[in-house]
Amino acid sequence: MKFNITVIIPVFNAEEFIEKALNSVLIQSEVNEIIIVDDGSTDTSFQICNRLAKDNVIIKIFQHPDKKNYGRSASRNLGIKNASSKYIAFLDADDYYLPNRFTKDIEILEAHPNIDGVYNAISAHFYRDSTIIEKEKLKLTTIRDRIAPENLFENMGPIGHMGYFSGIGLTVRKTIFNKVGYFNNILEVAEDTELWIKMSLKANLQSGIIDKPVAMRGVHKQNTSFNNDSLYAVNNLKMYESLLNWCYKEHIRISKIDLIWKKVWINRGLNNTKLVDDLLFWFNAIIKNLKLLKLKRVYKTFPILTRIKRIFTFKLV
Repeated sequence: MKFNITVIIPVFNAEEFIEKALNSVLIQSEVNEIIIVDDGSTDTSFQICNRLAKDNVIIKIFQHPDKKNYGRSASRNLGIKNASSKYIAFLDADDYYLPNRFTKDIEILEAHPNIDGVYNAISAHFYRDSTIIEKEKLKLTTIRDRIAPENLFENMGPIGHMGYFSGIGLTVRKTIFNKVGYFNNILEVAEDTELWIKMSLKANLQSGIIDKPVAMRGVHKQNTSFNNDSLYAVNNLKMYESLLNWCYKEHIRISKIDLIWKKVWINRGLNNTKLVDDLLFWFNAIIKNLKLLKLKRVYKTFPILTRIKRIFTFKLV
């Protein structure tokens, strides 16, 4: 039986990598559709994809209506909405799959209809010079232990400390997006982290292969995540504040909202937000969800109180 998987690849100026990425998908017998979303590329990426599509009927190429650049979230969302398969997987244009990428996923998803997605470990391929520390750090990106789906949120990063998974190691049922929504267009980065957190809160994600990689992340000089810490700082705060509002609407348990609230205030501190802004945010959040008043952490993070604590801590030091 042919497994029904669509692989979605957003492409923006990836002429150096895209052919390798596509070839790594084409060898996967379970894939019956590859959706490329050209996100306003100005190099030869679009031409390379068109050339490969001529010889491979499963490759479908999309662009935004005005053919401009809208970012990874909008591009992946366009791919999801046009996917015809039962299952969805993702690949970035500078990454690639290893052989038998979907073998374990097939086994789990076909045997367990209640499982919404399967995550696996990935590794890294360096296209630039790297240090021993970098290689060791990215040797295996994974959830380090088998975790029951209902306990995943509290344990996986960035909420918990049991590691985290990457989107290129994830396969999900297309129906999961009816439960959690799509990628957040407001976020320039961290949009994938936000969606994986939502999945851990409202869907059943099962571990697949977590002790060896099923895909390789391309590491090179143009990687956004390696070159712009300030961009991540701003977007991480946006992400947690967005998650907080989403949790209210989705009636997520207050004990889980407590952990999101903690992350909000850690990130407000990292972004050096002003006292007035913190007070406005604190009161507005309470007004939106009075259940927050049940949380001890809400009182501990009252902005004036936290400022007083900082002053006394500074004086003691």
